[in-house]
Amino acid sequence: QVQLVESGGGLVQAGGSLRLSCATSGRTFSTYAMGWLRQAPGKEREFVAALSWSGGTVYADSVKGRITISRDNAENTVYLQMNSLKPEDTAAYYCAMGRGVLTKTAESEYAYWGQGTQVTVSS
Repeated sequence: QVQLVESGGGLVQAGGSLRLSCATSGRTFSTYAMGWLRQAPGKEREFVAALSWSGGTVYADSVKGRITISRDNAENTVYLQMNSLKPEDTAAYYCAMGRGVLTKTAESEYAYWGQGTQVTVSS
């Protein structure tokens, strides 16, 4: 059984930082792409960042330069370091495991999902 468990969300002031973690189990973590997507209230879920099995990254334009995705294959964990946070970053953040090895931006390309962790950025 594949499980993804996010942690690290919370309330932070604009300009602050948070580091999200996603611990995985039940699948060979190192051979799959990982991604983070987010959903703000009243909006559709949107792509944030993705990381291929070999370390290639893709970011949404809205977060480039502020957010970094990384992975620790020994710990089966993917991270999302978020700096210079803005109120518009407020959302539930979801970790997802891809169907293959390459980075993808579409929801349909992810096979497994975590339960989400809330990030709230106050102005």
